[in-house]
Amino acid sequence: MTPPLYIALRFLGHRKRAFVLSMFGVVFGVAIFICTQAQTQGFAQHFINSTLGSNGSLVLRQKFQPLGSGLPVPPKTSARKPGGTQRRYQEGITNAREIMRVSRQFPNVAAASPVLRGTLSARAGFENATVDLFGIDAPLHLQTTNLRQQLIDGTFEAFRDNATSVIVGSKLAETLNIAAGDSIQLLSPGGDYWRFTVAALARSGVGAVDSGRIYSHSKVAQTLLRKPFPASMIIYKLRDPERAPELAEHFEMLFQHDTQSWQEREAANLQLFMMLRMSAAITVSLIILLAGFGIFNVLTMSVLSKVKEIAILRSMGYRKGDISAIFLWQGAMIAAAGAVVGCLLGALLTWGVSKIPI
Repeated sequence: MTPPLYIALRFLGHRKRAFVLSMFGVVFGVAIFICTQAQTQGFAQHFINSTLGSNGSLVLRQKFQPLGSGLPVPPKTSARKPGGTQRRYQEGITNAREIMRVSRQFPNVAAASPVLRGTLSARAGFENATVDLFGIDAPLHLQTTNLRQQLIDGTFEAFRDNATSVIVGSKLAETLNIAAGDSIQLLSPGGDYWRFTVAALARSGVGAVDSGRIYSHSKVAQTLLRKPFPASMIIYKLRDPERAPELAEHFEMLFQHDTQSWQEREAANLQLFMMLRMSAAITVSLIILLAGFGIFNVLTMSVLSKVKEIAILRSMGYRKGDISAIFLWQGAMIAAAGAVVGCLLGALLTWGVSKIPI
């Protein structure tokens, strides 16, 4: 141990109250910083996992044709530029099975599921609601999404084995005041009410999904919606979701269908999470800055109270650099001790927050 370090330790021991107060400022600043960043990052990751488990990493929708050109259409990013090729869209996907067969050959594609989507009115008892109907192929949709893990009431087998059954979002079920085993009526475009049995309730963690989505069998949905095509979109599960934008551009060129990655679909929400993280970081950084002023105050008062000691050290042959090192060691030890304890406290707070149900 060098003499400046030893003297710095003795000085800190002499002013214990100032040392503890300064260290507490660093401890709580670091702990709150870690906890807030972990919360925002955790909520963002929870949202991403929930939306990927409900809507897939990639969605292929309606077919398009270029206007005024017979050449292959460039990807969406190029079409949006000034002077880009305009598109004419055709509703529905008529060759969904063929597209899925070809797309499964890509290494990043883990699973694919055709979905027929439509908007209907639902009624249960005296309650009514507008719902988003998803006609699905049960086995394929189970491979592509986390629908089974999202069920909170009822079973997936009850839905799979009964063509006249549906799975209802948890918040929508609360609105309609229904539970697994109850009946629900869906209004067809022709004006007729179709009665279904609620096989299960699903909670995805995404508000828009839980408050408005109903799953039914694809063939039943096609008849109910009176659509000539079996699917309006294809949902993909990717092995590496971060590479979804690249695959979306490739699928657009290959299949001539509008394709959207989860990053593009959830761009607004991801930007919101980024802004929350920046706001929390700025706020907590100010707290840490105030703790730094506390350390500066301790060092200033220490210098002013140690004038005689400094004079004695100078008479003993200590240079100005040695004297400065003594007080710099004090600040470094306060910062280091506060950071270590703050990290431990931040980890403890983060663990406690992670146990709170959401």
